Amino acid sequence: MKLNEKFGLCGIDDERQRRVLFPERVVLTKGNVRGSEHLTAYKPAQVAIYGYHDQCVLDNRDSDERAGVLVDFGRELHGTLTVSVWSMNAAYAEYTVRLGESVSEALTPVGEKNATNDHANRDIKTGSGPWSSNETNESGFRFAWVELTTPGVFMEIRCVTATLVFRDIEYRGSFRCSDPLLDKIWDTAAYTVHLNMQRYLWDGIKRDRLVWAGDMNTEVATILAVFGENPVVPKSLDLVRDVTPEDAAMNGLSSYNLWWMLCHWEWYRGTGNFAYLAEQKDYIRALLLRYAQYVDENGSEILPEGRFFDWPTASYPDAKHAGLQGLLRMALLGGGEMMKVLGESDAAETCFRAADRLLAHVPDYTGWKQPAALLALSGIVDPKTAYETCIGPGGAKGLSTFLGYYTLSAIGAAGKYAEALDVMRGYWGKMLELGATTFWEDFDVDWAEGATGIDKLVPEGGIDIHGDFGAHCYVKLRHSLCHGWASGPAPYLSKTVLGLSPMKPGCSVMRFDPHLSGLDWARGTYPTPYGDIEVEITKNGADCKAPDGVTVVRD
Repeated sequence: MKLNEKFGLCGIDDERQRRVLFPERVVLTKGNVRGSEHLTAYKPAQVAIYGYHDQCVLDNRDSDERAGVLVDFGRELHGTLTVSVWSMNAAYAEYTVRLGESVSEALTPVGEKNATNDHANRDIKTGSGPWSSNETNESGFRFAWVELTTPGVFMEIRCVTATLVFRDIEYRGSFRCSDPLLDKIWDTAAYTVHLNMQRYLWDGIKRDRLVWAGDMNTEVATILAVFGENPVVPKSLDLVRDVTPEDAAMNGLSSYNLWWMLCHWEWYRGTGNFAYLAEQKDYIRALLLRYAQYVDENGSEILPEGRFFDWPTASYPDAKHAGLQGLLRMALLGGGEMMKVLGESDAAETCFRAADRLLAHVPDYTGWKQPAALLALSGIVDPKTAYETCIGPGGAKGLSTFLGYYTLSAIGAAGKYAEALDVMRGYWGKMLELGATTFWEDFDVDWAEGATGIDKLVPEGGIDIHGDFGAHCYVKLRHSLCHGWASGPAPYLSKTVLGLSPMKPGCSVMRFDPHLSGLDWARGTYPTPYGDIEVEITKNGADCKAPDGVTVVRD
C-alpha cells in the first residue's frame, strides 16, 4: 500500500526530481572563517552529534566583521539551498542566505542595484540551532552567500548544498561540429530551457517564474529539437488558455494570443498530435476570426492595446508596428493551416485572405533587426533586402534574446548561413565569455566592453555586467540570467545546419536541407515521434539515417 492510499492523501503529482549538489569552489570569505575548503568536499549531507572534524566555522566572537562565505556551484541551477549546522555556542543564531545568478547578486542586499525578492525569495533572513538543516525556497542561482549575523557566536557548518529540482528527461537531440564554441552554445541553449521546464514551462527560474504565451514560443521550438514531445508544453498552453477568455489578451498582451497560436502550429507540426489540436478548435477559431478583423483597408495591422513586440522596441511605435505586422501575418498563415487540418475551410479562407491583405502595407522597420526579421519571415519583405538594409550591418549589435531565433532564421532565409553563425558567436558566445552557463533575459554586446564576468568579483570602480545594465523590467540585478526565450541557437542549428524540419505534421516526412555554413563538419540527432534521426555532414557530402515511419526528402 502506498502512502496516499494508506492515509487517504490526495493532491497533484510533482513530475520533477531532486539531486543534491556540493559547491565546486569557495569564491571568498569575510570575517573569521575557518575550514571553508571543507565545503567543496563530497560527504554525507547529514548532521550528527559526534564524530565530525571537517567543518566550516563561521565565528563572530572576536571580530567586528561578520563571518560569511560565498560558494559557487559551477553552473546555474534551479532549486533550493540547505545549510546544515553541526554545533554552535548558542541555542539559536541568525544568519543570512543570499542566492545569486552572479557573484555580484549574491553579495548585494535587497534594495541595492535593484536587487529584489520578487517571484522568489533570494535574500533570506533565517536562523538555526545546532544539529539542524534548513532549506530555502526554490529559485534560480549559481552562487550562495551565507553570513552569520548574530554577534558573539560561532557556527560549525557541516555542509552547504544545493538541491537541483528538475525534470529528469533525455536529451534526444544533439549537435556537434568543427567549432567547439557552437557546440557549447547549443548545449547552453538546451540547458536553459531544461531548467525552465518545471511544473509548468516558465520563462525564467529566478524572476519570471510564470507562463508567458509569447515567451514560450522559442522554448517550444527548442524542446522539439532537444527533447521531443513533453507534457509540460500542452500543460502550459492549456493553463494560459483556461485563464484567458476568448475576447481577452493573453498575459494582458494582445500580441501574445498570436504567439500562443504559433506555439500550437509548431507543436502540431512537431508531434502530429491531432487529438490535442482538435481540443483547441473552438478557441483557436474564435481567436482567428477576431484577429482577422485587425487588418484595416490599407492592409495595416491594427492590434488593440497590449501592443507588445519586444522590450528593445517597447518605446518605439513605428518599430513595434512593423514587428506586429509581420507577426500577425505569420499567425494568420499558421492559423489558416490549422483550420484546414481541423476541417474548418471557411475559417481557413478568412485567415488566408486577411494574411494576403497584410502584404499591401510594408512598414518601415526603422533600422530595427527584430521587426525586419519578422517582416522577412512572413513574406512581407524580401529576406535579402531585410538582411542587406538592416539585419546584416553591425553583426551581433542590435539583437534581442527574445527574437534571436527569428533573427537568425531571417539571416538564413537570406542565404547568409555563415554570417548567421558569426552573429551567434558574437552574441550568445559573448555571454559565455562573460561566465554564462545559461542564456540571459536580454543582452547588448556593447555592455560587454570592459565588464567583469558574472563569475568574478567586481573590482572597485569596475563594470558589473549584471548589476550595471538592463532596462524596462530587467534593470540591473533584477535581470534574469536564465531565460528560455534566449534559446534560439539550438533549434536554428538543428533546423538549418543539420537541415531538418517537418514537412508533414508529426515528422512523418522530413525535409533534409543541410548547410555547413563555413564549418568543416557537423553531426547530430533530431527527435521525432518515430525515433531519432541521425545526421552527419562533411564537405564531401551528407548522410541522414531516419527511423521507420519517417520519409526524408532531400532538397
